[in-house]
Amino acid sequence: MKNIDPKTPIWQLTVEEFVEVSKNLNSEKKYEYGLKGLAKILGCSVSKASEVKSSGILNKAIIQNGNIIIIDKEKALELFGK
Repeated sequence: MKNIDPKTPIWQLTVEEFVEVSKNLNSEKKYEYGLKGLAKILGCSVSKASEVKSSGILNKAIIQNGNIIIIDKEKALELFGK
């Protein structure tokens, strides 16, 4: 698909162009960071997120190096649901 000029009025876009622009705007992050991010994914408090992380059930969804924690959102939800 062609590059769309950002100054093009919305009413001049085809449906196909509008859908492509919408996908780019609505793309969700694949990762969250830290215990706050994990709490956001699980919809719980940071202390509860810490307990869940410590339990080990999400180990395959978490990459940790020192104090830096990166969580794959989709994988974490999949593992948490099992």
